[in-house]
Amino acid sequence: MKIIVGQGSCGIAAGANKVYDAIAEEIKDMNIDVELTTTGCIGMCYLEPIVDFIDDDGEKTVFVKVDAKMAKEIVNGIVQNNENSNEYLIDEIDIGILSKQKRVALKNCGVINPESIDEYIASGGYKALKKCLESMTPEDVIEEIKIAGLKGRGGAGFPTWFKWNAAKQSQGNVKYVVCNADEGDPGAFMDRSILEGDPHNLIEGMIINGYAIGASEGIVYVRAEYPLAIKRLNNAIEQARIRGYLGKNIFGLDKFDFDLRIKAGAGAFVCGEETALIESLQGERGMPRLKPPFPAQKGYWDKPTNINNVETFANVPWILANGGSAFSSMGAENSKGTKVFALTGKINKGGLVEVPMGIPLREVIFDIGGGIIDNKQFKAVQMGGPSGGCIPANLLDTSVDYESISRVGAIMGSGGMVVMDETTCMVDMARFFLDFTRKESCGKCIHCRIGTKRMLEILTRICEGEGQEGDIELLEDLGEKIKEGSLCGLGQSAPNPVLSTIRYFRDEYERHINDKKCPAKQCTNLLEYMILDDKCIGCGLCKRNCPVNAIAGERKEAHRINQEICIKCGKCYEACKFSAVTVD
Repeated sequence: MKIIVGQGSCGIAAGANKVYDAIAEEIKDMNIDVELTTTGCIGMCYLEPIVDFIDDDGEKTVFVKVDAKMAKEIVNGIVQNNENSNEYLIDEIDIGILSKQKRVALKNCGVINPESIDEYIASGGYKALKKCLESMTPEDVIEEIKIAGLKGRGGAGFPTWFKWNAAKQSQGNVKYVVCNADEGDPGAFMDRSILEGDPHNLIEGMIINGYAIGASEGIVYVRAEYPLAIKRLNNAIEQARIRGYLGKNIFGLDKFDFDLRIKAGAGAFVCGEETALIESLQGERGMPRLKPPFPAQKGYWDKPTNINNVETFANVPWILANGGSAFSSMGAENSKGTKVFALTGKINKGGLVEVPMGIPLREVIFDIGGGIIDNKQFKAVQMGGPSGGCIPANLLDTSVDYESISRVGAIMGSGGMVVMDETTCMVDMARFFLDFTRKESCGKCIHCRIGTKRMLEILTRICEGEGQEGDIELLEDLGEKIKEGSLCGLGQSAPNPVLSTIRYFRDEYERHINDKKCPAKQCTNLLEYMILDDKCIGCGLCKRNCPVNAIAGERKEAHRINQEICIKCGKCYEACKFSAVTVD
C-alpha cells in the first residue's frame, strides 16, 4: 500500500506539509506497513491538498481538500476499510476534467515522486536519450523534432527544429544549451509546475538538445522566487550525474559529454527575452540587444547557444520516444501537439491544464475550467500574460492555436489564461497590465520607457474620472508607436492589453470619459452610492459601518448619504441587508 501527498507549491500553500506530517504520525502510531511518498502538482490546484491511496492491487483512490484532521481519518478509514472516508473522495466531475486533457509535458506531474530518479526511469524516463545516443545521429534528432512540428512554448512560437539546426550549423567547438525558466507572467506557473513535478523530464530534454547541436554544457536560468523548483532540480541533476546521464561519456558511451548547472535569476520580466537573459547570465544587467546576430550564432559568451523554455524541452523526450509523427498527429494544422495553460481569474476550477492545440476556448474555460465563479457572465479572457490581449465573449469559440489567437489580437504567450467576468472593468484591467510592463521595462528604448509611462498616466486619468476627449485616439497612437519603436518583445507587445480592450470594449472607455461612469462598477472615483427610500427601513446598519460618518438619518426613517463626504468605500452597500443601498 502507498499513500501519496501532492506537495507542489500550490499543495504546500494549501497545507500539504501538515497533511503529510499527520499521515506519517498516524502510520507510525498504528505501526502499519504503508509507504508514504510525495508528488508534484497534478494541475487541480482548487482541490489541494490532494492525497492518493494505492492499494495492494494497484487501485488508486483520490482524496481532496484534505486537512491534518481528515488525513488521520483517511488513514484510519483505509486500515479499517471504513466508508466514512468516502466523503473526501474526488467527484466524478473532477475525474472527467482530467480525462478531457492530453498530457505530454505534464505526463508525470502529480503522478511520480519528483525526487526519485527510479520512479522517473520506471515511467520510461531516459529511454529517449538512450535511443538518441545509441541509434540516431544529431541530424536524425533534429529531423524528428521537425516532423513533430514543435514550436517554442515560451511565447514566440518559433519552430524548435529551426533554432536547433541553426545552432548546430554554427561554427565552433564550444556551444551551449540554455533553458529559459524565468517565468514572469502574472498568474502563470506552467514552468514552475514542471520543474517541481518532473525535473528529470526537463533534464532529459536538454541533454537531447545538447547532443543534437553539439553542446556539452547546459544552464537552467530560473527565477530565485522558485525555491522548491530549484531544490528539486538540483536534486535531480545530482541523481542524473550519479547514474551517468550527466557528465563524461553519458550511458558509458565514449560519444557524448554533457553537464548542467542552475543560474538563479533576480526575476526580471524582460529576461524572458533571450538576449536579455544571456546578458543576465553573463553577470550584466538584463537588457536586450539587437538581432542579428541571433543567439544560435552568437549567444552566451559569444558562442552558439540554443534557448528554449521549460515546456518546450519537456516535450522533447516524449517526441523522441514516440516519434515526431505521433506528436504532429495532435493539434491544429499549423500548431501541432499540446499546450499547457494556467487557468486563473474568475474561474471555478483554476489550475493547470494541458490540451491539444486547436481546442476551442469555450471548451477550455467551461468544460475543463468549470465555468465562471458564482455563475456570473463571462466577459473576456486575457491570453499571453501582460503582453497579450483580451478575447471577448463573442469570440469564445476561437481555436486555441498560434494563428487563430493572433488573428483576434491576442498572443499564445507562455500559456497564461486570465478569465474575467462581468464585474471586471476592462479599462482598469488594461491599466493593471500596463502598470506591470511599465515597471518591468528595462528602459533601453525610449518608446517603451516613456511611451508606456504616458499611456499609464492616461489610463489612470480615465479611471479616476478625468478622461478627456481624444484620449482613446491618443492611446491608440502611442500604442502603435511603442510597438514599432521598441527593440524587444516586451516593448513590442506592451500596448496589447490596451489596444485589444479598445478594439473590443471601446464603449467602456467612452462611458468612463464621456459619462464619467464605470459600467463594471469598479473604478471608485466614478461610483455614486445612494439609498432607496422605499427599501430603507432605517435600521442604521449602513450608518454604523460608514467610516467617515457620511450617512445621516433617524431610526425607522430612510437614511441619506452625503455625497461630498462619501469616500465610496462600499461599506454601506456590503452592510445593507435590504438591498436599499445602490451603486451607479
